[in-house]
Amino acid sequence: MDGAINFTTTFSSGVVWHWPIAVYLLLAGMSGGALIVALLVRYYKNQSEFTPLFKAASVVAFITILLGMVCLVGDLDKPLYFWKILINYNFTSVMSIGVAALCIYIPLSFFVLLYAFEAEFVNKFAFLKPIFSILNPLRKIILALSLIFAVAICAYTGFLISVLVRFPILNTAVLPALFVASGLSAGIASSMLVSSACFGAAKHEGDNHILHLAEWPVMAFEILLIGMIFVSLILGSDAQKMASAAFIGGNYAKMFWFGVVGIGFVVPIVLNFALGKAVAHTKFAFYASAIASIIGVLMLRMFILYAGQSYSILG
Repeated sequence: MDGAINFTTTFSSGVVWHWPIAVYLLLAGMSGGALIVALLVRYYKNQSEFTPLFKAASVVAFITILLGMVCLVGDLDKPLYFWKILINYNFTSVMSIGVAALCIYIPLSFFVLLYAFEAEFVNKFAFLKPIFSILNPLRKIILALSLIFAVAICAYTGFLISVLVRFPILNTAVLPALFVASGLSAGIASSMLVSSACFGAAKHEGDNHILHLAEWPVMAFEILLIGMIFVSLILGSDAQKMASAAFIGGNYAKMFWFGVVGIGFVVPIVLNFALGKAVAHTKFAFYASAIASIIGVLMLRMFILYAGQSYSILG
């Protein structure tokens, strides 16, 4: 990458990207997803104030993207040289485009956090008033750009690994869409958790009720996209058919069926529908369902990353 770090030179066989990258993919998707849902709810309800949901999502978005960058940089062979990817760009490279998007998204997520807590910040730090006098006229533009780049970050995590053409599970056109959908799922769950636990939002009313209704179509879309990946593998080339074994047998299949399907899909559905309203409206069901959704998204990232790298067209 024009003198920068080469992230893919060792991709010939075996697992090269390990769990820190899976955690990064989760955190980046969660960050973008949280910001997307908060801004869409804000626009949908034409809100002018910053609600508990928006505050929670702004905290989630900023903290998770910073933690994600720690995971990403920490996984580099030479983490102290990470600055090279910030000054060397090759816009024919998905990685380079993603780094540029992150360099824009991270400051935007910080500005969103400032907007969400403007009153609190100004009350405690009077010197910030001139800064907000500059930022406030730009609020609509910054929030709109934040939405665009939040979507881009969610999709970028999928594009990042889908360009690895030697790996049938990874090299699929629907992977970016799956990462957007699963990022939304993690963003919804984390925003609901934090808004209720830290900002006093009602668990099943107001903005959280909207998110609660939205999480099921998002989950259905995730299931559809996963099904599309599996069908494309079993109907594809010999290498693709071989890669479909990751869904059927072995440790990766256990990760998929127990982690992704069992925890990520079945647990929330059972808690919210199968056991009746008396259980669905409990505090336990609310938190357990949200946590299960986040774990399921992490397991999906782990499965895609590990199984994807384990099946190559090179054999």
